[in-house]
Amino acid sequence: MTVAAIAKPAKESPLLFEGVTWREFKAVEQLLDRPGYRLSFLDGVLEIRRMPGEPHETVKKRIAGLLELYLLMAGFDFTPTGSMTLENEAGGVKREADESYKLAYGRVRPDLVIEVVFTSGGINKLEAYKRLLIPEVWFWEDGALEVYHLRQNSDTLDYERISTSEEVKGIDLDLLLRCITMVNHVDAIKTFQQALAK
Repeated sequence: MTVAAIAKPAKESPLLFEGVTWREFKAVEQLLDRPGYRLSFLDGVLEIRRMPGEPHETVKKRIAGLLELYLLMAGFDFTPTGSMTLENEAGGVKREADESYKLAYGRVRPDLVIEVVFTSGGINKLEAYKRLLIPEVWFWEDGALEVYHLRQNSDTLDYERISTSEEVKGIDLDLLLRCITMVNHVDAIKTFQQALAK
């Protein structure tokens, strides 16, 4: 079987508006509540990002399908929470991940968020997720997967880049990445499933 990579569209930059209050942000959010756009907010900066379409959705759903297969086979009591809105007015932050997961029963917020990056620039996503207290963040960009885990260092919280997931224990990220980038979705799922069954 020949493995080819998913096509990558040209990157776009989001629109950024500085000096926006939380109240102004919430008003704009109500006005721009329409498909194809995603709004984020951090420290008075409003980010308006147009979703890149099929390539983005293909990668997002591929990651979700593979991850959920692993979580099911590994015995996690997980809940997929998709792109649920995560916000904290006191922290001045609002963000919607591409995918998110609660990895055990009764969690208040997701344990893992996944970002599929086809755009450049914008607010600092790790800073936003840190304020939302998300334990682990995965970024897929240009065929690479980066994993960050939230750590308590003295009096501060910071993300540390790690080589294996601490929230999704045992997952083979190299295998996952190979399957994410396969062109055929069914082949990707079958390849991943066969590897997990060994």
